[in-house]
Amino acid sequence: METSQAMNGAESLVKTLLASGVDTCFANPGTSEMHFVAALDRIPGMRCVLGLFEGVVTGAADGYARMADKPAATLLHCGPGLANGLANLHNARRAQTPVVNIIGDQATYHRPLDAPLTADTEGWARPVSVWTRTATRAASVGADAAAAVQAARAAPGGVASLILPSDVCWDAGGEVAAPLPPLAVPRVAPDAVRNAARVLRSGQPTLIVLAGSALREAPLADAHRIAAATQARLITPMSNARVSRGRGRLAVDRIPYSGDVARDRLAGIHNVILVGAPAPVTFFAYPGKSPRPYPEDAVVHVLAREEEDLADALARLADEVGARNAALPASAAVAHADIARGAVTSEAVARTLTALLPEQAIVVEESVSFGRAFYPGTVNAAPHDWLQLTGGAIGAGLPLATGAAVAAPGRRVVALQADGSGMYTLQSLWTMARERLDVTVVLLANRKYAILLGELADVGASPGKTALDMLDIGNPDLNWVQMANGMGVEGARAHDMEAFADLFRMANQRRGPFLIELVI
Repeated sequence: METSQAMNGAESLVKTLLASGVDTCFANPGTSEMHFVAALDRIPGMRCVLGLFEGVVTGAADGYARMADKPAATLLHCGPGLANGLANLHNARRAQTPVVNIIGDQATYHRPLDAPLTADTEGWARPVSVWTRTATRAASVGADAAAAVQAARAAPGGVASLILPSDVCWDAGGEVAAPLPPLAVPRVAPDAVRNAARVLRSGQPTLIVLAGSALREAPLADAHRIAAATQARLITPMSNARVSRGRGRLAVDRIPYSGDVARDRLAGIHNVILVGAPAPVTFFAYPGKSPRPYPEDAVVHVLAREEEDLADALARLADEVGARNAALPASAAVAHADIARGAVTSEAVARTLTALLPEQAIVVEESVSFGRAFYPGTVNAAPHDWLQLTGGAIGAGLPLATGAAVAAPGRRVVALQADGSGMYTLQSLWTMARERLDVTVVLLANRKYAILLGELADVGASPGKTALDMLDIGNPDLNWVQMANGMGVEGARAHDMEAFADLFRMANQRRGPFLIELVI
């Protein structure tokens, strides 16, 4: 442990984070964090990415960790700064993303005086965090930081929130802590494997629900072997942190957003086996309808909990049911697809994405209602990773794309972004421009909260002019090209599929960000 009376708490924090493998910080600092900011000048090695709104910062940290498989740090200003970032920390919690969430706060002796920014910072942090701690002295900051990194990385991953009063940052006596060893990932008990095998051998219609790390290539292949050997069906939750897909990879369907559609598709299922997933539930409740997307009398079994080793569990289950050598279904092998022409539809956009998506792209989807065909319609696209909004708090897409691009230089990021939710965090465009990130934003401009029109019908409401006006963002029309230009991002507008294809092809061949406003 490195100790120096000349080292302050902020310096020990930076050095400990770097020693623990955290070398990227998404930040929106304020006065309480100035000693951390100053320490970043004196200590090389930390990449600092500025966001103009805390929701950009927290969402970018989420996107970064999903692709880097390690946490980034955030830097937020006191309780209100944390509050501005809470929605995307909620999404990160649902995605089980490792984030080291650093929040500055009032000095320990200043807090009792109730200055204007004083807040229940710990109380606000706890619901989105797997670990929360307030540092109390400079000498403990390094050890607290090491513990935060260990907690964030513990399976399946989560937000670790470290609150730093400003005096523990500027006080001398900081100590650099050695990295803490990663916590062991628990293996599934043998009884759970045997029970799942028994269910699969029963001959009853069985659904296997895969989530988390089970959606990477190797465990997904084992799941397909199990399904091929036992006639089980595979599915994922509607929203997932990251899915490996495209040509040469094995496809898996998602549970539909609509409860009615999902219940029709899953009718007749007798057993549900969960692999890193909670028991599926519809997004919302509706009068007189089941909250489950599968039959109410289906029996739910747990092969592996989210914090357990999912890949190991699937491999052992494949052995248990004799599926290790089972023939895999043919993976998508279409080498070429034609671009769509004419009017802009969800299916047409999916077809063009299939034809033009760059190899090893990262697709970030927050397309909401218009994007219904995007996921199923791009199964034959070039190999890619697919990232989604996981917690339902809209405004994640552009920040996720920002963080993913920082984490994976050399891979093109394609953000499929609805206009209504894009307005929550459009400041992400400025960060993309500043960092020269290779992001193609496909801005889906239908100028309404279209998904809520469907929700009105589903809850049996009869909307009038006042209700419909609250779902309309087209009066006046948003001009996304001008907004992007104002933040340093080039852009252009497309009204038909031919123009979209030309712009999409061009954007993916250039360096830096580009926005396509696709009018739908």
